[in-house]
Amino acid sequence: MPKTLQRFTALRALLAGIALFLSVQGGTAYATDGPKSAFIKDMIGQLDRVKGQVVSLENAIPQDKFTWRPGEGVRSISEVYLHIAGSNYFIVGFTGVKPPADSKVDEKGTTDKTKIGDALKASFDWTKEAISKFSDADLNKEIQMFGMKTSVRNALLVLLSHIHEHLGQSIAYARTNGVVPPWTEEEQAQMKNATKKK
Repeated sequence: MPKTLQRFTALRALLAGIALFLSVQGGTAYATDGPKSAFIKDMIGQLDRVKGQVVSLENAIPQDKFTWRPGEGVRSISEVYLHIAGSNYFIVGFTGVKPPADSKVDEKGTTDKTKIGDALKASFDWTKEAISKFSDADLNKEIQMFGMKTSVRNALLVLLSHIHEHLGQSIAYARTNGVVPPWTEEEQAQMKNATKKK
């Protein structure tokens, strides 16, 4: 075999090996490009899950219900979703990460479900990107939050707790208006199909 062909074959094998390595690593040869902390990895998993529920529920509610509220002085359906979007930026801001310039969300700014859905997705995507960069050392840093000393880690737990609190509120709002949460509807359909097969 000529030397030129040998070199070409060796180079091709090397490139194939690199491509395989990169595909296994998710497109990067550096493991440090992922979350630097096991806590953050878990946090991102939880954030992805709750984002899916919040966004799918918002999408399932009819546009004409977005001004509905259970009583005077209580947030409407649209206001709850905009509150979640704005609070994602606000709470992460306590950790020292500066939210984007256009992150200010007016809870009464719109009742358009498409715009609200876009605002929710943008806030969740930014939040995920921001927290994915934290290391264990970052999580232990002391910060001031609502006038009290706490840690970055605790601020992230507050963030997750806050989203779940308003997800629960949104589920109650949806059911009051005859909307079954999409994930519950899917589970019920699966159970029904499984029963039919028996």
